[in-house]
Amino acid sequence: MKAIRGLRWWIVALVCGGTILNYLARNSLGVLAPQLKASLHFSTQQYSWIVGAFQLAYTVMQPICGMIIDLIGLRLGFALFAVGWSVANMLHAGAGGWLSMAAFRGLLGLTEAAAVPAGIKAVGAWFPAKERSVAVGYFNAGTSLGALIAPPIVIGLSLAYSWRAAFVVTGMGGLLWAALWYAFYRPPQQHPAISAAERAYIEAGQAPPTPREPGAMAKILRSRAFWALAIPRFLAEPAWQTFSFWIPLYLATERHMDLKHIGLFAWLPFLAADLGGILGGYISPFLMRRLGVGLIPSRTAGVVLGAVLMIGPGCIGLAADPYTAIALFCVGGFAHQMISVLINTLSADVFAPEVVATANGFVGTAGWTGGLLFSLTIGAFADTVGYGPLFGCLAVFDLVGAAALVALIRSPRPAGAAA
Repeated sequence: MKAIRGLRWWIVALVCGGTILNYLARNSLGVLAPQLKASLHFSTQQYSWIVGAFQLAYTVMQPICGMIIDLIGLRLGFALFAVGWSVANMLHAGAGGWLSMAAFRGLLGLTEAAAVPAGIKAVGAWFPAKERSVAVGYFNAGTSLGALIAPPIVIGLSLAYSWRAAFVVTGMGGLLWAALWYAFYRPPQQHPAISAAERAYIEAGQAPPTPREPGAMAKILRSRAFWALAIPRFLAEPAWQTFSFWIPLYLATERHMDLKHIGLFAWLPFLAADLGGILGGYISPFLMRRLGVGLIPSRTAGVVLGAVLMIGPGCIGLAADPYTAIALFCVGGFAHQMISVLINTLSADVFAPEVVATANGFVGTAGWTGGLLFSLTIGAFADTVGYGPLFGCLAVFDLVGAAALVALIRSPRPAGAAA
């Protein structure tokens, strides 16, 4: 096979494509929430339980998915999980009430949990350390792109056909992607389309491989590096879960927007999130190149900047009109994805390639635990205290998380899991 110039960037584009389809399927529920509440006759709290079923399954499965991918390989593992989440999303079309919707949602969470650990493992394998944050920024843009295209696509399908058709169509794309991934992906040491120069460039910028040691999981959980990333992820993830699952319902109940207007505006925070994720990837190499900042401090500085910007969405309750609220959601999407990109990149920086998917899965579990708890809190209190005070908590969470990262993070050491 003829060598493809810059093959590593084609690989990250392929990962991004899978992430887009993953998040398109995931965000279909949030987009349809106002319609589903009326059609299936469930309450706000029951909706939070449906969301919670996905979040609980996703939370538990992230490290398990990571371990499976580390053990059976990225090529087969990612393809199998993509087939799984596609089928699970299509099953949503058969829901007859909140209990069956929650069951299908839990199945989706079990399978979609593989996406980020798989993406981080691919970036760790295909990129030298100095390019990782940029690569993660582009792959992580898929999370926002999927959420961005969900409102117009899902609402368009729902209005043209039905909400059941929307779930089927958004699930089908993952099946095609899984076939493409399995056909094209290989690690850089085995890929027939990589040039010798690019392979040497990648290997020169990476730590030497180390064997997977017995007890690697316990070492990860005991390491300082894990807690340096897990705490800010636990505190940051509630914001993204809120944006993904609650914006349409908030706009419908608090700002009295109809489904068409939600479709027109609910995608904007995710466009801002794409910009934040890509810019977040470039902050680190910019600080390293222009100011001489070290690798780990450059990542940390971007997280701190994102946490400061999260003060904006914390003020949504003070917004005078729905358009100001949407603008503040945009600030939040931009800021959160800066934080997310850099924390995910740090996983590849401080953990060895042989365990990075497992380690990132555990960090993700910490984050999704925070997201689950906060979604249940919204479901319990949104109808009584309103959304404003709950949104205010998001800014506090990220500022505390950034402080924890600054206090705990250290430069990596070449081991199975950094300490």
